[in-house]
Amino acid sequence: MLIQHHFPQDDPSIQAFILAALTAGGGITGYARTGSIPSIAAGVTVGALYGLGGLRVRNRQPYGLELALAASFILAGSSFPRAVKTMKPLPIGLSVVAAFGLYRFGMLWRAQV
Repeated sequence: MLIQHHFPQDDPSIQAFILAALTAGGGITGYARTGSIPSIAAGVTVGALYGLGGLRVRNRQPYGLELALAASFILAGSSFPRAVKTMKPLPIGLSVVAAFGLYRFGMLWRAQV
């Protein structure tokens, strides 16, 4: 059972939707700026996972938190090594988004099992 939230920004479905918009928008922006097919593919895929997770959480369907957590793992797996290697703002920002998702959805998942 999910924890009751007092503020809309504390709602995990809204947080998943925000992360979906950030990652999908980032992938589309990366494609628009550089023509990078991997950027759009990864961004839209991770964004779709966050969005589907958010919908499932909102509708109280199973595996919503797990989908959002999986999206965070995928994003972390691709962004953390690049952030450490390049120290560029974009991979660092993606790493922060991934770390937030890992923490937030991980703690909620842990509370329900």
